[in-house]
Amino acid sequence: MKSNWNYPTNVWVGEGRSSDLIEACNVSKINKPLFVTDKDLISLPMTVEIISNLKNVLGKLDIFSEFTGNPTGKNITEGVKIYNNNSCDGVIAFGGGSALDVGKAIAFMCGQTRPIWDFEDIGDYWKRADETKISPIVALPTTAGTGSETGRASAIINEETGVKKIIFHPKFLPTIVILDPKLTLDLPPRITAATGMDALAHNLEAFCAPGFHPMADGIALEGMRLVKNSLIEAVKNGKNIDARLEMLAAASMGSTAFQKGLGAIHSLSHPVNAQFNVHHGLSNAIFMPYVLTFNKAEISKKIISACDYIGLEKSFDHFLQWILDLRKEFNIPHKLSEIVEKEKIDLDKLSEMAYADPSTNGNPKKLTVADMKTLYQHSINGELF
Repeated sequence: MKSNWNYPTNVWVGEGRSSDLIEACNVSKINKPLFVTDKDLISLPMTVEIISNLKNVLGKLDIFSEFTGNPTGKNITEGVKIYNNNSCDGVIAFGGGSALDVGKAIAFMCGQTRPIWDFEDIGDYWKRADETKISPIVALPTTAGTGSETGRASAIINEETGVKKIIFHPKFLPTIVILDPKLTLDLPPRITAATGMDALAHNLEAFCAPGFHPMADGIALEGMRLVKNSLIEAVKNGKNIDARLEMLAAASMGSTAFQKGLGAIHSLSHPVNAQFNVHHGLSNAIFMPYVLTFNKAEISKKIISACDYIGLEKSFDHFLQWILDLRKEFNIPHKLSEIVEKEKIDLDKLSEMAYADPSTNGNPKKLTVADMKTLYQHSINGELF
């Protein structure tokens, strides 16, 4: 058995740490940053304030924000053009998972000559890149979900095929991450819940993934405990700075842990995100109990050990009920058919896409295309295994 273990970058944590952004740029040797955020964030007061402070110090700041959730290859191409035309030397990625993915991808692609799809997370495709041309990144997440700030990949939709691709390189990691819970205080309850369930999915699937990686397991366990401790509070009382900080930590921990692997929750989600523009955290939350019960024979012992650590009665059924109760608490639909019309769902196409997803290999139970179709059918009809 051979494994390669890697852990994330420098993380500056605490209330108000976003005020250290200029220092983070200096440490990262970024003098002419491209500020990357999405359309929904660019005009918010906190974003306007941060941009104003940067302009006061730098004199000039280039900005790219022409994208929303589930970014595409075209978004990356447009951002790279702005980056190179203005001779930028680094990226400030500010926002949720989409903004962080776009920022990281721009910093990665600004010096490459091959198309972005040549760096999909397959085998050693990442070695095709000229790593000397990857620019430094400072990342500031404003949601507690994807953990993209400590991840070595970006999820980007190929608009020509309609497939969400995972673009990977070890140097996708930001130079410095700033976890400031103040940046998440105004996040609406609905988005707090969906992104929080995304963080839970990352920690849960990483913990259940096969293979020997006790450090990832330990991080994933603590990540789940933090979610159990703080997600409901963060949703109900968004101004609770401690709950917000614990959720930011849980999100970063999830993406750190899932270097061990993910699974069918993500395999099923990515095609739905790409085809129907469904929020990734929401789709993960919907698929979670179906995948858990499908994998029950392979993961029961691990789930029971997780119950012991996070403070649940020690049984698979109690863990499952916790997941179902969380979804009910947050008004998350039980069935995929509640957010996507049945008539629009091409089961054969989605199943093939899900099977081809890189997350599939990390599922505890070996999967087939037929399994993917069955999982989709159960999630449409609302029947657990």
